[in-house]
Amino acid sequence: MKILEVPFAVTDWGSVKPVEHRGEKGTSQWRIFEAGNIRARVVEYSAGYRSDHWCPRGHVLLVLEGEFNVALRDGRSFRLRPGMSFQAGDDESNPHLGSTETGARVFIVD
Repeated sequence: MKILEVPFAVTDWGSVKPVEHRGEKGTSQWRIFEAGNIRARVVEYSAGYRSDHWCPRGHVLLVLEGEFNVALRDGRSFRLRPGMSFQAGDDESNPHLGSTETGARVFIVD
């Protein structure tokens, strides 16, 4: 990842207003920092959340709290617990889909 045109910044995530996004099931609350060519987010997923789309965008996702499930179109799936992450490049041919049974709080850079 080459980070371009991002000035040094400190983010107090607790003071960033959350924006609600609905999934196929449940909701997520995104707190977003965006600059240059990156977006960093703290996302809180409700219990029972399931994404409404297969995502081809590259991410680094770190689970802070709860459990987060990642499914790949090829049938593989992964259950991530606090302290675990996944890294995926931009890939239209191998998208991923996120869900959580219990709820989760994650940090994402893309």
